[in-house]
Amino acid sequence: MYIRLLLNLLFGYVRIEVEGYYVERFINICTNKKILIWNLKREKGVKLYLNIGINDFKRLSSIAKKTKCKIKILKKRGIPFLISRYKKRKIFAIFLIIIFCLICLSSKYVWNIEVIVEDNLQIENVEEDLEALGLKKGVLKSKVNTEQIINELRLKRDDISWIGIDLKGTNVRVDIVKADKSPEIIDNKDYCDIVAKKSGVITKITAQNGTALFNVGDTVQEGDVLIAGYMEGKYTDRRYVHSLGEVEAKVYYEKTKEIRFNQDIYEETGKKETKFEINFNNKKIKLYNKLSKFELYETENKEMNLKLFNNLYLPISITKITNKEQRKEPKKYTLSEAITLGVNDLSSQIENEIEDKNSIKNKDVKTVENEASVVVTVIYETLESIGENKKI
Repeated sequence: MYIRLLLNLLFGYVRIEVEGYYVERFINICTNKKILIWNLKREKGVKLYLNIGINDFKRLSSIAKKTKCKIKILKKRGIPFLISRYKKRKIFAIFLIIIFCLICLSSKYVWNIEVIVEDNLQIENVEEDLEALGLKKGVLKSKVNTEQIINELRLKRDDISWIGIDLKGTNVRVDIVKADKSPEIIDNKDYCDIVAKKSGVITKITAQNGTALFNVGDTVQEGDVLIAGYMEGKYTDRRYVHSLGEVEAKVYYEKTKEIRFNQDIYEETGKKETKFEINFNNKKIKLYNKLSKFELYETENKEMNLKLFNNLYLPISITKITNKEQRKEPKKYTLSEAITLGVNDLSSQIENEIEDKNSIKNKDVKTVENEASVVVTVIYETLESIGENKKI
């Protein structure tokens, strides 16, 4: 659809008036015959105003006869109508030559970059890092040193285990394999402590090798040394060892949220308006009025890069802008509803942070009510192994 719309803009379209008692049937037939129309407006039930491409306009006479509608051309737009004002054909030939030269010139640049991570995983800020290394839209292909970019990106980031860059046409495909972050491997001969990776209250501490510095019931903070990597005898000096042991603790997860009894809820009405925007080398050409006819709406943008062949992208893209009308509805929650809303939200957040759901031992909810709202606090208690080795 985007390509057809761009072609109509380039090669001409007309703004027409359709009048008759069967305008709905007229639109249905156009839709069934895949005739592209846009900027459709209706007036007094028997009149339609719409845009249509030159080639499709020629197909309307038979549809108008079937539906007993009258068609009137209001405006003519596009390059063909501009050129038709001039009698000399050489202007059109010059225009074609200019277009051809621009396409040849644009083929020397990068106009599209695809970043594909294996297994559809997410890697943050990788596009920004590639741009900082010189791989960005609008850069000359001759200035893209793929080997240098690969080496520098691997050195900069430890979350990438492999990267490949394939430059074809005006398209660059970047394939990435994300690295798994493995825990530090400490040799059995290395001296190390066992430290707390989370804060909690110790329920069990057993030192097989090393010296326990805390007892059951003690509260420890993240980073505290739990089992020190040394041993001392009554008649011997301190000697350093590779700590071995087990530490379990009660770990608490707590979150708080205020839920107001009176809130504004935004819902979609089902009405939409669609607008288009042409982007040429980061310069935007808006094909619509700036203001929306909706007072409240949510905007959704969908961009499509234009290309002539599989890997020959052009420095032109079309953005489809969809505004979805919303209405604001006042919502009043009871105390019970507000508490349930807060508990469900906070519980979901906390459970996303807990790796092993079987470690959950208890859940507590606390509330503080006032005139306008209720403050909900959710506390999860888990039993977890919190010790990890750290070199001395």
